[in-house]
Amino acid sequence: MLKNKTIGSMLIVAGTTIGAGMLALPIASAGLGFNTAMVLIVGCWLLMTYTALLMLELHQYAPRDATLNTLAKLWLGKRGQYVANFSMIFLFYALCAAYIAGGGAQLQERINTGFNLSIAPQLGSVILAVLIAAVVTLGTSKVDKLNRVLFSIKIVVLASLFYMLTPYVHGQHLLEMPVEQGLILSAIPVVFTSFGFHGSIPSIVKYVGLDIKTLRKVMIAGASLPLVIYIFWQVLSQGIMSQDQLLQSEGLTGFVASVANIANNANVSTAVKLFADLALATSFLGVSLGLFDFFADTFKKADTGADRIKTAFITFIPPLGFALFYPQGFIMALGYAAIALVILAVFLPVSMVYKQRQGVEKSGYKVRSGNIGLAIAALCGISIISAQCLQMAGLIPAIG
Repeated sequence: MLKNKTIGSMLIVAGTTIGAGMLALPIASAGLGFNTAMVLIVGCWLLMTYTALLMLELHQYAPRDATLNTLAKLWLGKRGQYVANFSMIFLFYALCAAYIAGGGAQLQERINTGFNLSIAPQLGSVILAVLIAAVVTLGTSKVDKLNRVLFSIKIVVLASLFYMLTPYVHGQHLLEMPVEQGLILSAIPVVFTSFGFHGSIPSIVKYVGLDIKTLRKVMIAGASLPLVIYIFWQVLSQGIMSQDQLLQSEGLTGFVASVANIANNANVSTAVKLFADLALATSFLGVSLGLFDFFADTFKKADTGADRIKTAFITFIPPLGFALFYPQGFIMALGYAAIALVILAVFLPVSMVYKQRQGVEKSGYKVRSGNIGLAIAALCGISIISAQCLQMAGLIPAIG
């Protein structure tokens, strides 16, 4: 049973990580050159895997159902708890609103095309929100089962994409030098956010139990699967087109059209659309599960049917409202996504572990690298926020 949960939890981590944002990676890394893009991708993977393990170090000294709300209160006090709660709610409500709006529009298009109907995009958003809310409310095991099915189909779609595009990869494109060194600053926030899964860690701990050895496998394998897929995706996207051609692609739509044109295969566009649908669904499941358990912990809701329905309303109604009535609000909020994620996935784990280690020496799991590792992670977080702020100030181009 534990092995079954372990595999499912790995796929929840991977499914949450590999969202539709993966499709933005070729646009974000355009002009960097393949080798520079690889260094950046591997660097972000190392940072996020390291801080995920820091979270496990904390969870072993907390209740099994503890979320960031409880962890922050334990080690950082009320102020730290307020920062953690604000960052979590701000980021995850914005993400859920984006999934509901974007996924609702995609669902509406599929329903209209498949059943020859003419429903409004808003109805698509409501249907999607109700479906995901129903699965999450039923529990992590139901999320696990649905995520396995969706993730398996997603891998099949990716494999077919790789099969169709591999013959068009040219080695000389992968050896091209960066067009402009400064473009790496623009790419940092996009690549960093493509490894975000930390909001689902407490849900996985609650699901698997406080078995640190198993949880380490879940975090490392769950984060490594996206890394492997991202590397293959970069080989394809940067191997098919030159750096100049990538830079000339007009966003994601232009990139997909260019790839389909080069491969002379309309099925490429269909596969990318299907992948985007599946990626959005698995990522939405992981994010909303993390937010659901966060609210259950924050408002001390029991694991009964009535309380889970109340928690579902708190989790899904506000982002649904934003998606339907104030879409500009969550779009603006997503502009700060990298900053909020740095606070959640880097600064909070680093500061809590530092505080925890200052107390009485405890036996148990301890992430290697000591204070030097914590300092390096904090500096990486500062670099990411600096790059995001430069983008927001218009000093470097916003891409992806």
